[in-house]
Parts: sequence; C-alpha cells; structure tokens
Amino acid sequence: MTNTTQHVHSDIRRHGIRVARLVEDIGLSIILLATMVAGAVEIHHMWVQRSVMLTDLLLMFIYVETVTMVKVYWESGKLPVRMPLYIAIVAIARYLIIDIKDMEALRVIAIAASILLIAVAVLVVRWGHVKLPYPVGRDSE
Repeated sequence: MTNTTQHVHSDIRRHGIRVARLVEDIGLSIILLATMVAGAVEIHHMWVQRSVMLTDLLLMFIYVETVTMVKVYWESGKLPVRMPLYIAIVAIARYLIIDIKDMEALRVIAIAASILLIAVAVLVVRWGHVKLPYPVGRDSE
C-alpha cells in the first residue's frame, strides 16, 4: 500500500468511527428519552389510580436500570452483560406476578426456570470475570 492509500484508508476509518459514535449517541439518547417518557407515564398512571402495585414498582425498576445502563455505557464506553440480564429477570418476574392467576402450573414452573437460568448465567459471567480475567490491554467489563 502506498502512503497516500494508507492516509485515505486512515481518514475513512476515522470518519467511520465518528459516524458510528454519533449513531450510538443518537440511539442512546432516544432510548434515554423514551425511558423517561415511559417512566413519567407510569408515574401519572399510579397518580390517577391512587395506588402503587408491586408490578408498578418493578416496571419503574426496569426503567431505572435502563437509564443506568445508558449512563454506564456513556461513562465507560462498555455495556456490562449483566445489566440486561438483571433487567430480563425483573421483566420476567413482573410478567409472572401480573399473569400468575391465569397460568397453568407447568407454565409457572417454566417461567420460574427461565428466571433461574438467567440468574445462573449472571453467576457464570461474574465467575468468568473473576477467575478468567481478560488479558492485560484488552477492554474488560
């Protein structure tokens, strides 16, 4: 490769990275804004109903975790795998709490097993980060 070709390739790569970061930031901003709107709608719903149910609190927790996930990504440039897993556990638990009256026993067991499976995944990921850390110089969670 000639020096000019390398320079052009370097410029294209640098601009591509800038565009990718811009798209990331726009996407994260949209997620953050949508989460804040959804949280406000949920608070309004609780206010109008004049009651707060466990399912409402779990939904608010999901919103807070989503905001935290965006914040962590913006601060570190990395998304810890465990955060979406925590959100999934809470979301599935919320689903179970809302619909448990209308579910067959086998379905309840399957849903509870899915929560257990995700919890085990969280433990495996955590164990892997402690016992098998990334090599020095490679980005880690």
